[in-house]
Amino acid sequence: MLKALSVLVETGHIRALDYQFARFLTSLYDHDLLALTGALVSHQLGHGNVCLKLDELDVTHLFGCNASESRQLIEKSGTMPNAWLDTLKTMPIITDGNTASPLVLQDNRLYLRRYWLYEKAVSDWLASCQNTPVNLSGMQEALSRLFTRNYTLVRQQLSSLAVDDIRQQLIKWLDIEKPEQIDWDAVASAIQADQWQALDQLIPETTCLNWQKVAAAVAAMRRFAVISGGPGTGKTTTVTRLLALLVEQGIAQGKVPDIRLVAPTGKAAARLTESIGNARSQLHCSEAALQGIPTMASTLHRLLGVIPNQPGFKHNQQNRLHLDILVVDEASMVDLPLMARLLEALPDHARLILLGDRDQLSSVEAGSVLGDICSFASEGYSLAQCEQLQQLTGFNLSSFQQSGGTSLRDSLCLLRKSYRFDARSGIGQLASAVNSGEPSHVSALSDSNYSDIRLHTKGEKDYPYLMTLALEGYRHYLNEIIQKGEPEAAIAAFNRFRVLCAVREGRYGVVGLNLAISQTLASAGLIRTDAPWYAGRPVLITRNDHSLGLYNGDIGITLPDDSGRLRVAFEMPDRTIRTFLPSRLPEHETVFAMTIHKSQGSEFEHTVMVLPDQAGPVLTRELVYTGITRAKKQLDLFACQPILEQAICRATVRDSGLAARLATL
Repeated sequence: MLKALSVLVETGHIRALDYQFARFLTSLYDHDLLALTGALVSHQLGHGNVCLKLDELDVTHLFGCNASESRQLIEKSGTMPNAWLDTLKTMPIITDGNTASPLVLQDNRLYLRRYWLYEKAVSDWLASCQNTPVNLSGMQEALSRLFTRNYTLVRQQLSSLAVDDIRQQLIKWLDIEKPEQIDWDAVASAIQADQWQALDQLIPETTCLNWQKVAAAVAAMRRFAVISGGPGTGKTTTVTRLLALLVEQGIAQGKVPDIRLVAPTGKAAARLTESIGNARSQLHCSEAALQGIPTMASTLHRLLGVIPNQPGFKHNQQNRLHLDILVVDEASMVDLPLMARLLEALPDHARLILLGDRDQLSSVEAGSVLGDICSFASEGYSLAQCEQLQQLTGFNLSSFQQSGGTSLRDSLCLLRKSYRFDARSGIGQLASAVNSGEPSHVSALSDSNYSDIRLHTKGEKDYPYLMTLALEGYRHYLNEIIQKGEPEAAIAAFNRFRVLCAVREGRYGVVGLNLAISQTLASAGLIRTDAPWYAGRPVLITRNDHSLGLYNGDIGITLPDDSGRLRVAFEMPDRTIRTFLPSRLPEHETVFAMTIHKSQGSEFEHTVMVLPDQAGPVLTRELVYTGITRAKKQLDLFACQPILEQAICRATVRDSGLAARLATL
């Protein structure tokens, strides 16, 4: 069996790591089936799966091999697939987890023991979370104040609209769910008379449903909460108001809570810092409460304390973090091992609030923690939770109440309305169409008149226009450099535009497009490419360097200093600029084009997304959705129609047992 597996390494079907793990297992217990299943477990882990589901394994395509090759592997194992489970149970180095062993077999799932422990740790922590005692009357007042209607904003939104559009915009911005119960003539009269406060009575809370307010109420009542929603749904606005409420409660009890804000990457942390800062300026709370809300976010790794050249962190089960409330943004990017290590480092009393988009790509490493947790959001709320939420918010939530289901559902809230993308937004409509999994919904948008999306489906014929977009998109930041502008201005201009790819290799991948775009910019006289380093070269860090404070995913711009020497400028999570000599940088690459995976946690005013001309397993619905939702104002999507349709139909499925564990809570 080991010889057959070594051949698979040579053909690229498995990693050398998969082979070596199988070899290690057989040194402990010599059995061909153990070698095969051990390699399969390791191979699954390399594809983001926490375990090997024996009852769902496609035995006709093991490791992606064809039917004939798979059949030969099964024959070499000496055991037919229908007997694998019983045979594995007899092996002394496979246990149910109660005793130490390299592999754990539980509920037809085969794990590396370490990942079984991670999954169990996350499940056990979530099971231990109990309701937080709350003062419902005091919270009701705070929620009403913090989520008071912003008539100044509504007035601005309506100022340029025709009379016929005003009703729809009021429905959007005042979260009206029952427009049939409103006297619209009286509303129109109040607006014409500039009597906006009269809308409090003309459009009562009972006709509305503000999911941001509901989410804040959910999180205020729980030690653990998830607030999930797509772009523009107001996750950061919601959590900032929630934090104001929690700080006010802490002040009333004599202690301002210690709050930390984190994100998986430096770029995401910088965005969270900016968003929290904007949201703080609009809070209806005391100055003391305002001062209790942090203004800076950091990365998860920085919070936990990286130990150079070691896998663990400074903060762990024996050395807990010193905090009362932790907010984790972009939680879909947090893999299972990191989540387990974070939870073990939390103090027993701490609150954890996860923010993220459940429809985005899962973490690069193994697991889909946010997705597994949010899979229970469709179960609605328990009767007791519904009654409390209705009392706190004034909204009628009876249609979202269901009997039965995991207790975890009462800790979840989905923000269901995008204030950035509405019926007039092509980006929003396209993202929704992709999420539906119906290619016909996307095709219907191809001939639409939306001004913020352009779909290019002619393949090779569209390539020159792709280069034109890149030239015009990157011209602005390069002009800033040519005109010797400030580093902040060049970085801000660069971050307004980005080319995103689904794959690394090929003409439509990162490598090919970075080369083509560099040549296009050089031909236009905007950059020089006669040396590895040149003014304007953007670089993406691909390996963490904790000593420098640079992390995988950080982006810098090469700029000349006052003496003409080239340095690479990075915007740090605290919004300061740090520069480094190119020779000091950890591993990096040019980043005119980057993968959609690397773009998570970022947004760009104009996004150009390019799919390859050949289908592949990496092309999934979540990948396309994530790329689309990186665009704030303009999206150009280059994709052959059949490739795009296949991607939309392929949903990402990651094997784990976490959802099954959580279902029993």
